[in-house]
Amino acid sequence: MPICPECDTDLDLDEEELDEGDIVSCPECGSDFEVITKHPLELNPVDELDEDDEDDDDDEEEEDSDY
Repeated sequence: MPICPECDTDLDLDEEELDEGDIVSCPECGSDFEVITKHPLELNPVDELDEDDEDDDDDEEEEDSDY
């Protein structure tokens, strides 16, 4: 059974139903993880700041294109 990399809680995941790129959440700490590989199962923390930064970059590009 996979274990949360953040809080060491057992994650009740059906590894057969997961696909690479899926996002799973830990019910204990609320952290989100992306499935990197299935065999062996490897989870990578999803960094929400990166998504926000990308949105900010898009806004800046839109502002630049107005000139």
